[in-house]
This record gives sequence, structure tokens and C-alpha cells, in this order.
Amino acid sequence: MIRAAFKSLLGRKLRLLLSTFAIVLGVAFVVGTLVFTDTLNRSFTSLFDATVGDVVVQPEGSSPGGASSTRSVPADLVERLADVPGAARVDGQIGTDGVYVIDSDGKPIGGFGPPSLGTNWSDAPAGNGLVGLTILEGREPRGPDEVVLDEKTAEKAGYDVGDTVPITTADRTANLEPTLVGIAGFPEGGSLNGATVASFETSVAQDLFHDGKDEFDSIWVTRDDDVSQDELRAEVEKVLPDGYEAVTGDDEAKDQADDLLEAISFLTIFLLIFAGISLVVGTYIIVNTFSILVAQRSRELALLRALGASKRQVQRSVQLEALVLGFLGATIGVGLGVVLAIGLRALFGFIGLDLSGQPLVYRPRTVVAAYAVGILVTMAAAYFPARRTSRIAPVQAMRDDIALPEESMRRRFVLGLALALAGGVALFAGLSDVVDIGGDGYLVGGGMLAILLGVTAMSPVLSAPLLRLARTLYARLFGSVGNLAGQNSLRNPRRTTATASALMIGLTLACAMAIIGASAKASVDKSVEESFTGDFVISSIFQGSFSSSIAGRVADVDGVAEVVRQRSGFADRDGGFSVIVATDPAALDRLGVDFLAGSAADLTRGTVIISRTAAASDDLQVGDPYEIEVPRGKVTWKVAGIFDDNALLSQGVVTDIATYEDAGYKKQDSLLVVYTEDGTDLGALQDRLDDVLADQPTVTAKDQAAFAADQRKNIDMFVLIIYALLGLALVIAVLGIVNTLALSVIERTREVGLLRAIGVTRRQLRLMITLESIVIAVLGAVLGVVLGTGFGVALMYAVRDEGLEVIDVPLDQLGLFLALAVLIGVVAAVLPARRAARLDVLTAIATD
Repeated sequence: MIRAAFKSLLGRKLRLLLSTFAIVLGVAFVVGTLVFTDTLNRSFTSLFDATVGDVVVQPEGSSPGGASSTRSVPADLVERLADVPGAARVDGQIGTDGVYVIDSDGKPIGGFGPPSLGTNWSDAPAGNGLVGLTILEGREPRGPDEVVLDEKTAEKAGYDVGDTVPITTADRTANLEPTLVGIAGFPEGGSLNGATVASFETSVAQDLFHDGKDEFDSIWVTRDDDVSQDELRAEVEKVLPDGYEAVTGDDEAKDQADDLLEAISFLTIFLLIFAGISLVVGTYIIVNTFSILVAQRSRELALLRALGASKRQVQRSVQLEALVLGFLGATIGVGLGVVLAIGLRALFGFIGLDLSGQPLVYRPRTVVAAYAVGILVTMAAAYFPARRTSRIAPVQAMRDDIALPEESMRRRFVLGLALALAGGVALFAGLSDVVDIGGDGYLVGGGMLAILLGVTAMSPVLSAPLLRLARTLYARLFGSVGNLAGQNSLRNPRRTTATASALMIGLTLACAMAIIGASAKASVDKSVEESFTGDFVISSIFQGSFSSSIAGRVADVDGVAEVVRQRSGFADRDGGFSVIVATDPAALDRLGVDFLAGSAADLTRGTVIISRTAAASDDLQVGDPYEIEVPRGKVTWKVAGIFDDNALLSQGVVTDIATYEDAGYKKQDSLLVVYTEDGTDLGALQDRLDDVLADQPTVTAKDQAAFAADQRKNIDMFVLIIYALLGLALVIAVLGIVNTLALSVIERTREVGLLRAIGVTRRQLRLMITLESIVIAVLGAVLGVVLGTGFGVALMYAVRDEGLEVIDVPLDQLGLFLALAVLIGVVAAVLPARRAARLDVLTAIATD
């Protein structure tokens, strides 16, 4: 039986090739995701290892705020620590974010994702003797008009040693034009992963980023060779004053890497979710493929039974074929996954996360996962077709018309209906307030999955009216050829719908995302229209902070009546990141804040006001304590008011500027709302504002329409990424249609020969197969659009309390998906139709 199974595979090379497509792509996505994320993890771990000292002295309990924090370490500690036993050298370190290098075309380098750092130049070795940034060309900076750039930044910006480098900062001095005197890098190889670094002489960095104070953000203590990091840390702690702590470089690097990797862990989850989608779609295709293969070999399998093979042996022979196909598909998938990982690395490099200097990481678990997924999914998908082989009675070998028994469609329909009803109940429970059992998100997601699986199971029955309608239309439009195409689709509705289901899943998700994206943008437009009270908004193109000196420039522009500043910084609340916004309480009325409880006068030092959504999320009322961890440490503010959701205060937690500065945040603005004098020409004022901001390419002035468009841009980017990833599932679905049609042509070789013998032309034959393909694609599209519309509306309803109140169904996009389905059907039929048309008539008729 083993020999027979291998001969069967080798005797049907085309079927073997077609059968491996789906599993290859699914495994490739899994491998590509794992290799890319392992590379990402290794790169950040290596980076942080090379950017900390053996022992790091910093303010005690360092907390959110990072480079935006005013917490520091006094410079006189450097001399005191130099006398610590086991200390080889001590170096003060300065690092702040928001320092952008402007390239030779006037555009900022970096800014999206990885930080843009301004530091003091230090040649201190990293922990464990690792070599950090080193001057590769030129020299270190000396004096206020000199700077050193990392080599990637200098290369991207187009600067060489001796050039003048325009730089903008988010601190007091907004613009710099130092001379590039050195280019730094890692001599032993390495990368900053897209971060940019501009380094100045220490006294200059203190003047720029610490208002001239003799202090550092941290101090590195380098150990002697015969002293461990733990031993040195213990000695350092003995001489530290209250309020400061010493941590080993290994611990600090691990903490920083863990925090960052946790923050971007959604990438791994995100990509693996789509790998799972691809595998699910691929599973449908594999089930369909083996169903066809078993049906085509039913006479061969029955003959084996007649010759003495047992049911179990026949079933195992099919499973053996699945094992071989799974192994082959996984092997090819591993190779393609490496190519995909390279592509992902290039894609993320394009948006700022540059891993080009990092070699790809291949962990054993990646290969194990690839083969486990490839083999297990294929064998599981082949199980039911293999089980059906045991129903072939030996006497069937004596017949010419061998048909494999099909599973009862009535039983499938009843099971699918029960599953869909259960999913509907779970979905209702998750969306409604009638039942409160917790985990509503899981109920919604589980309900949708159950409905999707239920509809898939019911699809042979649900699709019957559409397939009959297609046959009628085809017969009227294309005559006997159209009638044959319709009958072929109806001949095996289970196979037709199984193939269509693969496309249905991809389009279900695409339609749901189209509705979510359109609704989110419509909600943003509504919020901006109702809440935008200023005439212009000035903000960073990177959604970060900028110099507080810009507000003064804008206020002096002719036609500007008032400028309201906002500041924002990260904080930690209940173990998760939160954002604190600060503004002048007197300006809340101008910002269009509608208080539901409390008033603007109640916002005093040590208090906060919160949005309706934030209050509902945390179950807060006026007068309640609001505990949060800010750069200065843990604080407890009092809730002074609750306001209706506001587009200009979208973060939902607002305090006054004095409280914000007390918390340890820097004096940097994140948003300026500009109000104009009566009668001012807004177009002319836009030009004047642009002129004032001409030397700040990271900062722009936007009117209401431009501000709304800017808010929609992030949504468009997210939806575009989703579509790109769903594209793989759609590619697999298209290959599934090609696969089914190609195998169907092989199965119907004799039939095709007879059609050609009675006068059907090659053109008519190609048309017949194309019409069959279109039926499959349109069926999948109709089911996908209906389910996707329902799921999209349900998901938007689920987040109605999160400020996304508008539900928008983009009919034009849904219509485009349906039109795309017809195109998919035409394209998928090209190769199978061409093969059918090229069959030799006599050979085809003689096929057994």
C-alpha cells in the first residue's frame, strides 16, 4: 500500500503541484512572521546591550516620560562615583527625543516609530566591554557649532564631514545649524534600527536639553575587569544619595528591551493572525483538493479493496499522501517564508524601522512550527476525504460509474444552522447590555467565527438558489454552453461551495474592514466638525512634541488673536500606557469643551478633568481619586470634572500646565490652537503661518478640513496594511479556484473529449470553464459581502461607546469587491480553460 501511494503521487505530478500551493503559502506566512519577529527581537536586544553601561545610575523609580522627563542626575555625582572601588571610569549621559536632522532637500529624517535622539558625545564603553557608537570618520564635537551624526542618518540626509546640518529640536532652542565634524557607527557591525542620533559636546547638550544646568539624564559606571556588574552596583549604591538608584547594565538593557518588545508585540500577533487566516483558507482548499483526488481515484481504490486491501489500509494510503504533500509544502514554504521575511524587513524599513544591518534570525522552533503546521494541517484536512474512501465497496470496481458517497447535505445544513444560531446568540450577548458576564470581546469574536463556520457548513444548501439562477441566466445568455457551465456548478454543490468558501473568508474580512475604516473616518469627521472651534491647528507631522518657542512666533503673526497651547506626555495607569494632556483652564471654553459635570473653574493644581468615554471606561465620578504614575513617580489627582468627547482633547485626560510640569514633563508643546481676528483672510493667514514655520519642517498649520484629513490618514494607513495582508488570503483563494478547476478538468477529461467530438469548439470550451469559475467567485463574493457587512456593522456597534458613533457602509467599495470577484473568476479560469482546450480529442475519449 505504501508503494501504491507513492506511485499514485508520482503518476500525477500536476495534481501534486497544484495540491501543494495552498499549504506552501500558509506555511510561508508563518515562517516569514516568526523569522521577522525573531530578527526584530534580537536586533533590539543587541541594540540595548550596546547602549547601556555596566552600571547605570538614574533617578529612583524611573517611570513613563522617558526622554520627555525633567528628572535628572546632578553632575557632581560623577566625581563621587569615580572613587567607588571597582569603577574603571564614570561618564554622564544625556539623551532627549524630538531632535530631527533635516536632509539636503529640507525634509526630516526618521520620525515614524524609532526615536530621533539628541545626545552628548561620549566614548564610554557599553556594558560587558561591548563597543558602542564610535567615530568612523572625522572627530568628536567641540564647541556649540559642531555635531556628530550616526552613519545611517548622515547617509540618508546626504551630508559629509564639513557640511552644515540643519537640526530642529523640541526644546527651548528650536533651530540649530552646526557643522558635521564626525560620523559614528558600530565598527563591529550593528544598527540603530532606524533611530537617528545627533551628538553634541557635553556642555552644549546640557545647554540645549537641560536649560544649561550641570546635570545628566543618567550616569554610566564602567567596571574593572575583575569586578562583576552586581558587585559594582552594590558599591555604587553605598554612595548614592536618596532619590537615585543603581541598576546593572544587563538588567537595564533587558528592561528596556522587554518594554519596547512588549509595546510592539502586537506586530507578531497581528502577522500571526493573518498567517492563521491564510491557513484556514488553505485548509478549505486542501479539503477540496483531496475530495477531488479521492473521487478521481475511487475506481483505483475500489480495485485495491477488491484485491484484499482493508478499509484502514486504503484510508492510511490517502493519509500517507497527505503526509508527503504536507512535508513537501512545508519544505517549500520554509524557503518562501525566508523571502517573505526579507520582504517584511524591507517594508518596515520603508516606514522607519530599519533592520537592514541585522542578519535574519533562524530559530529551531521556526522550522519545527513550519513542519508541524504544514503536515498537521494537511493531514487534518485530508482526514474526512480519507475516511470516505473506506465506504467504497469492492464490488464498485466492476462498475464504470464509480461515485464516492457524499456526506449528507441535510446533516451539514442542520449542524451549520445550529452553529450559526449559537454564534448569533453569542454575538447578541457580546453587543448588548442585557447580559453582563465579562469578556464581551471574546463573545463577539467567537460569535462571528461560529456564524462564519455555520454559513460555510450550510453553503451547499444556501447556494442552491444562486447556482440555479446562474444556470438559467447562463442558458439564456450563452445557450447550451452556458447551460452546461451551470449544470457543472450544480453537479457537486459541496465542492463548488467549498472552493467559494475560501474566497468568502477573505472578502468577509475585507468588507468588514471597509466598513470599520469608513465608519471610523466618518466618526472623526463628525467629531472634528462638532468640536473644532479654532481656525487653525499647529502640530507635528510625527504626532510628537515641538519647541514651546513656536507659540510665541505664531502669536506675533498678523491676524492671530489668540494661541492656546496643549502639551501631552505618556503616563502609566494600572499597568498600561495612558496620555496626559495639559492646557490653560481659561481656554477650555474656547476649545469647545462641554462639561457634563464640574466646570473649567474646578480645574486647579492637582486635579484632572476626564472625557465621558474615559470616565465610563474607568467608572469614575467627580471627586474620585485618579492614581497615575508620571515621570516624578506615583501621584494621586482628583477628578474635577467630566466633559463630552472632544476632537481637540481626544486623549480624554486633561490637567493644567502647572500640574503637568510638577509631574516632571518637559516644557514642550504638542498642539497649538490658533484663533484669528475678525475679518482676517484665512487663506492669506495660512500663507503667513507657513512662512513662520518654514524653518520647522516637522511642524505644520492646518485648517479644519486639513486637520480632519490628517486624522483620517492614520486610519487609511491601517486599513491599507490590512488589505495588503488580506491580499495573501485572496491569492490563496484564487489559487484554490484554479486548483479546483484544473483538477475538475482532469476528472472530466473523457467528458471534455466527448464535448469536443460532438462539435464544441475550443473557444466554447474555454467559455464554459470561465463561466464555472465566475459562478464560484461570485458565490464566494456574495456570501463574503453579506457576512462582512453584518460583521462590520456589528463591530462598529460594539465600539459605539469609544467615540466611534457613525456607522458608514461604503457601498462603492462593496460593489467594487463584487466586480473584483468576476475578474477573479475570469483570471482563475485562464490556465484550466487553456489546458482543457488543448486536450487531444481521441486521447481524452480513450481516458479511463
